[in-house]
Order: sequence, then structure tokens, then C-alpha cells
Amino acid sequence: MSTQSGVTVRPSRARRNHTRARLCVFAALAAALLLASVFAEALCPYDPNAQNLAEALQAPSAAHPFGTDRYGRDMLSRVLIGAQTSISSALVLVAIIAIVGTLLGVSCGLSGGALDTVVMRLSDVCLAFPGLVFAMAIAAVLDGGIQNAVLALALVSWPKYARLARSQTLAIQHTDYLLAARLSGCSPPALLLRHILPNIAGPVLVTAVLDIGTMMMELAALSFLGLGALPPAAEWGSMMSDGRSMLQTYPWVVLTPGLAIFLSVALFHLLGDAVRDWLDPRSGQSGRRGRTHGQGENI
Repeated sequence: MSTQSGVTVRPSRARRNHTRARLCVFAALAAALLLASVFAEALCPYDPNAQNLAEALQAPSAAHPFGTDRYGRDMLSRVLIGAQTSISSALVLVAIIAIVGTLLGVSCGLSGGALDTVVMRLSDVCLAFPGLVFAMAIAAVLDGGIQNAVLALALVSWPKYARLARSQTLAIQHTDYLLAARLSGCSPPALLLRHILPNIAGPVLVTAVLDIGTMMMELAALSFLGLGALPPAAEWGSMMSDGRSMLQTYPWVVLTPGLAIFLSVALFHLLGDAVRDWLDPRSGQSGRRGRTHGQGENI
């Protein structure tokens, strides 16, 4: 019987160890990407904005591993410095919509009434339009720029977090521990910080990590359309837009920033999947069920 118990327990432990290993690997890669963006200026082999028309549109070589653009600027340097704009803007955007949306959703779930009605109807308006199209209209009204692109996407992306936080709050607000906290005289701010936010942080965190790649693509799309970062600032979407006419003749000018977007988005999506698997309570419960089952057989 003990053998059967071991067979039951080991797969869940193996899955848990595999999830932990995946999380560590993707977290380390994401940290390396963030560090590379922070220290991009020190890592750049050339001045990313220095023009040298004598070396314009050179193919990848030992001197310029990613080639040069139409102005003779080193593509590797511009991709590295562009990571600062692309990644930092995406992180700031996700932080804004996650914090604002979560606070609005929790407030609606706790108070209900007019606040809940107004906020949810506003979220319905935002969700009634395709997000990127709505953001394009707002960014065009704001006259472009990376800050305006972040603001435009923030104005249309918060409802996801508001609805998630509201549903999670409604699910736990009548639980015994919250009722006990209210009866003990816990103030609303303390109730929010000590009991509600810690219990809904898991789904919000997973959504936020998965959203980093999505927001990075949408910011790049706005820049590609001329509604985001403006030249000569190095940003992956605007770099692709600047070289799109040379895709067949000088493909590295477009493919290099495109590859940077692809790898970054894929990495943050994989990290989000690993975080979701790690926070999934069923992975821990399966192991407990297996141990209980095995103990019953031994008895």
C-alpha cells in the first residue's frame, strides 16, 4: 500500500517542482531583460542616435551585429536603447491599470449602490469598442507621444481589472473571516489592506504579468501608426514603421526590432503562465489529496 501511496504523491510533487523550475527560469530571463533595459546605455556599443551616412544600410557584420539603418545608426544600439522605452512604458501602463482598476473594483464590490452602477456602466462603454481602435482615437486626439499613448491605453484597459477585482470581492465579502473582522471593529482601510487585497492578489497578479506583453504590443502598434513614440526616439514599434518600406531590400531594419518585440512578449507570456500555475491552489491540493488517499489505504 505504501508503494501505491508513493506513486500517488510523487506525480504531484514532480509537477510542483516542474512548475517551480519553470517559474525560476522565466523569472530569471525576465529579470535579465529588465536589467538589460535599465543599463542599456552602458551596453550600447555605439551612440544610438549618431548618424553616419557613409555606413547607411550595412548588412549585419562583426562591427554591426544587427546592421545599420538608413541613417547609418547601429541597430543593436537602437534596439537596446529602445528596450528602455518599450519595456518601461509597458510596465508603467500595467501598473496604472492594475492599481486603478483593482481599487475601483474592490470599492464597487464592497459599497455597491451608485458607485457600482456608474463604474460598471463606464466599463461597459470601454468594452463596447475594440480596445486598440478606441486607444487610437484617444491618442490621435492627444496628438501622439509615448506618454499620450500610455494614457490612451490606460483609459481603455482598466475595466478588465475592475471587473476581476469586483467579482473576487463579491465572492469573499460574506465569508466568515471577513464577517469576523467586521464584528471585531476592523476599519474599512484595514479590512481592505489586511483581508481583501491579499486574497484577490493572485488573479490580479497573473493578469498583470500576462498583460505586460499585450500592452507592449499595443504600444508598439500605436508607435507603428505614428501615435506613440516620435522620432528620433528609439522605440521598437516606431523603428519598424521607419523601415517598413525596406522590408524586402534591407530586412534587418524591420526584423531586428520585430524580433525584440516577439521575444519580449513571448517571455512575459510564459512568465505569466508559470505564475498562474504556481498560484493555482489545485496544484497543492492534489498533493494533499494524494497523501490522504495513501494514508487511508495504509490504515
